[in-house]
Amino acid sequence: MAPFWRYELVLSLALLHGEAAHLKIGVPENYDGIFPWYLTKLPDLPLTYTDLTVSGDDEGIFGVESGFLYALKPLDREKQPSYSLHVSFTASMHPQNFNVEVCVIDKNDNVPVFLEESMRGSVQLGLLKAIPFMQVEALDRDDRSTVHADLRFSLLDQTPRIPASHMFHIDGITGEVSLTEDGASTLDPEMCGRYKLSMMVQDMGGKANAFFSTGTVLVEVTGNTWASPDPVRLQENLPGPYPIPISQVKWSGSPVEYSLEGEFPEMLFTISREGVIYLNAPLDRETQDQFHISIVAERPDGREIAKPVELRVMVGDANDNRPTFPQMQYHTVVKELATKGTEILTVQAADNDDPKTDNVRIFYRLAGQVPENPRNLFRVDRDSGVITVQADSMEGTAPQYTLTITAEDAKGLNSSCTVIVKVLDENNNPPVFSQHEYGPFHLAEDAPVGATVTAVAAWDADEWGGDSWVVDYRLESGNEEEVFNLVTDRQTNEVSLVLDKVLDFERENEYILVLSAQNPVALVRGRYGPASTATVSIFIDDINEGPVLSQSHYEVTVREGEEPGRVIATIRGYDPDSHPIRYSLRGDTKKYFSIGKYSGELKTVQALDREENSTYTMEVVAEDGRNSSLSASALVTVHILDVNDNSPVLVGDYSWKYLCTPRWEDQALVLASRDSDGPQHGGRLNFSLRSDPIVRRNWKLTPINDTHTNLSLNIAYLSPDVYTVPFTISDSSSPPRSTFINLPVTVCTCNVRGNCRTAAKQLAGMPTIQSTLGILLGTLGVIGIILIVVFVRLSYQNPPPSGKANQERVPLKMSL
Repeated sequence: MAPFWRYELVLSLALLHGEAAHLKIGVPENYDGIFPWYLTKLPDLPLTYTDLTVSGDDEGIFGVESGFLYALKPLDREKQPSYSLHVSFTASMHPQNFNVEVCVIDKNDNVPVFLEESMRGSVQLGLLKAIPFMQVEALDRDDRSTVHADLRFSLLDQTPRIPASHMFHIDGITGEVSLTEDGASTLDPEMCGRYKLSMMVQDMGGKANAFFSTGTVLVEVTGNTWASPDPVRLQENLPGPYPIPISQVKWSGSPVEYSLEGEFPEMLFTISREGVIYLNAPLDRETQDQFHISIVAERPDGREIAKPVELRVMVGDANDNRPTFPQMQYHTVVKELATKGTEILTVQAADNDDPKTDNVRIFYRLAGQVPENPRNLFRVDRDSGVITVQADSMEGTAPQYTLTITAEDAKGLNSSCTVIVKVLDENNNPPVFSQHEYGPFHLAEDAPVGATVTAVAAWDADEWGGDSWVVDYRLESGNEEEVFNLVTDRQTNEVSLVLDKVLDFERENEYILVLSAQNPVALVRGRYGPASTATVSIFIDDINEGPVLSQSHYEVTVREGEEPGRVIATIRGYDPDSHPIRYSLRGDTKKYFSIGKYSGELKTVQALDREENSTYTMEVVAEDGRNSSLSASALVTVHILDVNDNSPVLVGDYSWKYLCTPRWEDQALVLASRDSDGPQHGGRLNFSLRSDPIVRRNWKLTPINDTHTNLSLNIAYLSPDVYTVPFTISDSSSPPRSTFINLPVTVCTCNVRGNCRTAAKQLAGMPTIQSTLGILLGTLGVIGIILIVVFVRLSYQNPPPSGKANQERVPLKMSL
């Protein structure tokens, strides 16, 4: 049997329950081999069958032989892509059938061709790059679901190549033709109005073995009405009706959709499909005086087709704003000596109308003055708004005026503001005293600091409470030692003469003070004369004063152990009135000290011991010899200096302590010592063993701090016993004081817990166990003898009675 090709076999369903199965096979078109061409074995035919027929083949191409389906000639997919065959036969006396679908598999046997051999298109001036202006189409008869009909477009040539050689671009897949960046920027119908483009289309996705064909595209360059419209000027507050058409644009090429962009309220401007631009509401020039509206043309897919154009809308002014002042109230001052024509303030109103028109011209006028009199004090310039003084002088006028200024435009629209003018007082009046001399005043010598001598005031005719009315006082002479001070009441301008230092009649008994009065601000007119000064006379009255000690606290240093009667300090006092002074001590309850009644010599009465008390504090009193109620006192502190008169001592009971043998590491007896002297003598205490080789071999002293040291075994083993350890404790003075110590120390063997295991020895004079037992037995024997004697005597004094009655009292005997 000749060989056959099997390309595709799909068996959908076997023959079940008498139902026909469906067989689907695929065979390539344009077969050029041997015929008949065996396509496939029919799996549904039994081994024996009769009356086999194949229907559904009008051309008689297909047949069955020996169970194989064959074809008698090549198939053409482009002519007929598939055949539906019906196979009928008889098997086992039963008619049976099944269907066979023959699908013709495509081969790349067709060349792609353009739908039109010569194609035409037009491109509009202003079109952006990559925006398609036409599309070329091609056809390939091969199977579109295969790569055989996968078409690719390319641009072969452009004629002419001006003003650039690559003006156009074609999308390789869609065939859309658009401008390149060079084409969009240099396209000019006057330079070149028509281009011839050579195109090629390929199948197989443009691979090297693809079929291809070429075509020609003629592109006409056309002008465009797409341009920025002329600026539009609209009057503000147009009466309507709205919307009002204000301009129009048009894209002359393919259909587009228009939109507006810019800084304006939403829906204020809109554009129709025809490109007509509308105003939908009144405009307000003061809110926005012009608009820059960008008009965008887009394809239906939302891509911009050209650069946006701009419409400029300018808003014309209407006189619809009244002039307004930036603030409703102004404050200014004018000096009371200001002359006519003096400028006070300039007020400026603003009008929001167009500054290029007369709508913003403003006129000013003085509409009111409070208080009204005197009239014509002020004026305002009609054009500039400058307020000036109209009167010859402001002296004697009210301290404040309220002016109403009105600003008005040409249409009569107006507004007002208030100007408060304060008449500023100037210092044209010097202060004067009501009298030239004050006093004499008497002041006791013991008057306290801060006492007021007198209070005076100078009168000033300027405005009360103002800077020109305020008076500064000064003592020009007589107070060179600054005994007195001035305190001024700024509310009344009254000045008080106050004592600032302690008086001393014996030094100065009279003061003549010259007082001056001036304003802190300079005089504008006039000068300070004799009326601005005054003389104050003060006499000091003598007072008997108490004595004064040279110090408030005396500190004295004495060495301990000094002999009594030694002068340790001399207290010095002073009496301003030269009276004699008597001295005494107060607070020395134990009478350790004494003081000379008139000499002030302080002496010790007893020997002082620093260890008993290191500091003594008392009070020395100095009395006026003629008046004991006048006195002064001061503290006296006596510090006792330490002398090394105490030896260090061992502190504590060590009789119950012990050391273990063999020696335990870190075991030691902590020895404590004390020295009653001060730190300079007994600060650091030194322990040292006796100079005995055996002692130094067996024992070791290790200092812990200034007052404690460790005593420990210096050898590994020392036989258990009670040892006497000799050592010396010395202080740190030079020469040092020392104490020799013989310290009993118990050395014993210890258990694992460190407890001493040596039995305690019998203490002298204590009873033994044997003696204690003998005393106890002897005591019990004596007590027994005494009891026997007592019972015997009782038995003789009371004999037993006879008779039956007595028999009843005899206890019964029990026989066992």
